[in-house]
Amino acid sequence: MQILHNSTTTALWHDIIHEAEDQCDIHLKEDLESYLVFLMIRYTTKPHIINQIVATEFLTGIGLKFTERHQLLQAVGDKCLIYTGLFPKIAEKRLVQLSYFVKLGQSSYANISKTHNDLYGGLAKQFVSLMDVLQALRQYSNKYPDLLPLEAYELWNDTGSQRSLKILKQYTEALPLFLNKSQK
Repeated sequence: MQILHNSTTTALWHDIIHEAEDQCDIHLKEDLESYLVFLMIRYTTKPHIINQIVATEFLTGIGLKFTERHQLLQAVGDKCLIYTGLFPKIAEKRLVQLSYFVKLGQSSYANISKTHNDLYGGLAKQFVSLMDVLQALRQYSNKYPDLLPLEAYELWNDTGSQRSLKILKQYTEALPLFLNKSQK
């Protein structure tokens, strides 16, 4: 990892996100990359979000009028992205699979998308890639993956995470078997 020393917070986060994209071989569109940068700026000073229950916020948001629904569901999607990307062990502590937060985040963004081709539609479609980029921020070195083999397999199998597949291949040269829910 290189030492980054940009003059503004925005430029620094942009460099960090861009480096994480390179590590994952993911190239986000400019609007999604910018969204991640500003997401990190917004939530860096809000550690209390880890204690929030996003499922109840999601259910509350579904029943609200447009403007309030939009704000609440965007916050739910953002929190799910942060949980899955930066704090994946939260799922384990809450006794749910990480894919639960992936699906909740995707649903949140999809519910506020107007055309499925707008920013929120892109966030819903690219949620797993965005998660992969954020998870790459957590990894200290390519030699020592941050996911254990079973964690990597489960995340790849449940979400299609290419980063998880890459980590799984670091542990073994065997080709993993994809199991759908009916085979489990």
